[in-house]
Amino acid sequence: MSIANNNYLTISTMILKEVIAVIGFLFMPIASYSQVVSKDSINVLYARKEMLGIGKKLNECRLELARLENQLQEKTAQVNQTAETAQRSADENKEAAIALEKDSQDRKLARQAKRAARKAHRDAKKARKAEKRHKDLTGDIESLKNKVAEYEAQLATLKMP
Repeated sequence: MSIANNNYLTISTMILKEVIAVIGFLFMPIASYSQVVSKDSINVLYARKEMLGIGKKLNECRLELARLENQLQEKTAQVNQTAETAQRSADENKEAAIALEKDSQDRKLARQAKRAARKAHRDAKKARKAEKRHKDLTGDIESLKNKVAEYEAQLATLKMP
């Protein structure tokens, strides 16, 4: 019985080896096909990646541009308001100075003239700052418009290989 048992093990081992070999031969072509990637498809993927990156930057610039353009109206109104306030303060300062000129020894008029001068100084400074912020915002908008045009040109020159 040991010889029959030994033969059975040998036959089952051989069958198992043959089944494994057949399965291995079946999966070998699948593995080789999945590993082959042509250079053209790699180049296409790189081009798509580059186009997506430029498209992302373009959209970010457009969003920022829209946000800044919305702020521009607010800043323009602020510039106009501060300029009017500064002009009113300057006129009040002028009137106080004229009143003080008529009676230069009057302490009350001197205090009023000093306060009017201080207020005119502060308001003029606010107006200058508002004008500078408006100018900076306009410069940022122009810069972003140039970037958007540059990214659009880059996208136009890129084409799929």
